[in-house]
Amino acid sequence: MNLANKITLLRICLISFFMVAYQHYPSWMINQYPILRYFNDYGVYWAVAIFILASATDKLDGYIARKYNQVTNLGKLLDPLADKLLVSVALILMVQHQIIPSWIAVVIIGREVFVSGIRILAAAKGVALAADKHGKLKLVLQVVGIAAVLLNNYPFNYLTEFPVDYTILLIAVVLTLYSGYTYLKNNYKELKLEF
Repeated sequence: MNLANKITLLRICLISFFMVAYQHYPSWMINQYPILRYFNDYGVYWAVAIFILASATDKLDGYIARKYNQVTNLGKLLDPLADKLLVSVALILMVQHQIIPSWIAVVIIGREVFVSGIRILAAAKGVALAADKHGKLKLVLQVVGIAAVLLNNYPFNYLTEFPVDYTILLIAVVLTLYSGYTYLKNNYKELKLEF
């Protein structure tokens, strides 16, 4: 297994560390394991740091794969899967903690399932579909929006009372829908889809 794929697998492994850091632990667990009190108080900061680190590895593994000619079929499968898992887990936990409405998670995760379906259909026809610029931009906005919401609008709250965090996340939702539409539109003829 090459270095690029190892970094992608590291991103997938970091998802579980994100989940451990972001959980709110009940008092009976804290009494048994006092370190969990630390996670209840400061875990969100560790979770955001892990989330950003994991997101940053997306650029790193892609750069290494292209620079050192390490592009593989496994990498083509794992890289987008790792991104989708990371964002989906974050959104599901945010809904569970009631800091975002569930429809945001449904729209973003639904789009990812839809695009994955198109890619599977394309693969069955022997066509490899690459991510477009809208897809890459929406991922960046999703990461920034999720991190800002997790941090409760920090550092924007020092500058304004305006909810910059939710605004970024809502823009990410709109771009998520738009990128799904453009992805289908750009690949419709190539896939020869029948409706």
